[in-house]
Order: sequence, then structure tokens, then C-alpha cells
Amino acid sequence: MAITKDEQKVLAAKTAIDTLIEQKKIFSGMKIGLGTGSTALPAVKRLSERIEDGTLKDIKAVVTSFQTENYCKDLGIPVYTLNDRAIDGELDLAIDGADEIDPENNLIKGGGAALLLEKIVAYNSKSYAIVADESKSVTNMGTKFPLPVEIIGGARRSVEKELNKMGAKCVLREGVRKCGPVITDNGNQILDCTWEKPVNPAEMEEKIAKIVGVVEVGFFTKLRPTAFIAHSDGSVEIRN
Repeated sequence: MAITKDEQKVLAAKTAIDTLIEQKKIFSGMKIGLGTGSTALPAVKRLSERIEDGTLKDIKAVVTSFQTENYCKDLGIPVYTLNDRAIDGELDLAIDGADEIDPENNLIKGGGAALLLEKIVAYNSKSYAIVADESKSVTNMGTKFPLPVEIIGGARRSVEKELNKMGAKCVLREGVRKCGPVITDNGNQILDCTWEKPVNPAEMEEKIAKIVGVVEVGFFTKLRPTAFIAHSDGSVEIRN
């Protein structure tokens, strides 16, 4: 019997945490970045279970959103910032979900509007792991799941015009059960961008980041993760 998408997320998360512990890539005393969203939170839960059973001790977490901070506190996982002396601006490992993963393990992230802190955490980590269900695995990027671009609200029109020149169609992300645009944890707005044809994510990450008024772009191409992708048949693909 095929397992559901939600079951795949839990399977990927448990497999990732347990495998990384077995490979000694997660161990007591580590500084770990923890991501945001419906796939990342099961990984946070599994990490807390391995702390509770005594497998791990003295784990220091740096989180990427208010959502993850609240969840860690509920589970008893100590939360720090990158600026805390115990972290000193560098992490051993970051664990997160993704909205899309291509064959080269390039990512689109930011569906939960946490891309800025997610990228800060990921790009300041020595290694990176992604957990995902099979729907997130794609052959190319740019045409299906919208690329989130976090922007300064006062620069919206000028940023849109530059993105349009790059062939992107932009939609300002609107809030749910809130009038007006989504406001990120950092007080910014999100433009969701799509193209008619697939784009090169590494090139676009560089080009979009240079636009004045752009805070961060949801392509993650500079630190290729190990991806744990669960499938509906109950298997987990580990893609390095």
C-alpha cells in the first residue's frame, strides 16, 4: 500500500536523523541549524526523541523561524542564535526541507517565507541535509513551484521590473487570514516568480541577489546537501 505525502515526510525525517547519527554526522555536543515547514518539523521531532532516549546530549540548535523556535522550546531543545558565544557564527550541520530538488541537489526554498534565515543558517554550516517527499524531486526549476524572492517593500515595483527583464512573472504573496501581503519574520515581503522555460538556478541566484531591494532569493545552489527523499512505496532515496 502506498504511503501518503505526510507519511513520506515523517519517514524521510526519521531516516535522515537516524542515518546521520549512525554515520556519526550527528553526535553529542553538535551545533545544528533547524529548518522550517511541514517536512523540517518532523526532523526536529525525531532529533528531540533521540535526545530523550539518551543517544544525543548537549545539542545546541539555531532555528530559522518563529515556528521552529516555538517547536524547539516545546520539545525542550535549547535554542541559540548564530551570534551567541556558544555558536560563534558557525554550525556543524543544518537540517531542513525543500520545495524543489533538482538532479544536482540544487534547491528552491522559501515556501514558508523563511528563506533568509534558512540561507544564513545553511550557508554557515559545515554540512547540509535535506528531507523531502517524492513530490519535491524535479528535473528542472523555474516553471512550476514559484521561486520566492524576499524584498524590501518600498522597492517592490523596481524589483519587479528587473525580474521582468529576466523573464520572470512576479506575484506578490498575499497573507492567509490576513489582509495584505505576507510579512516575513524579518519584516519584508515576498515576490513569487515563475518563468515560461526552465532557468539555471546557480546563475539566477547570483543575478537576482544583485538587484537593489532584494534581500534574499530562494535558490540554494552554493552548498549541495545530502538529500533524503521518501517515496510512496516506503523506500528512502539518499542522494549525495
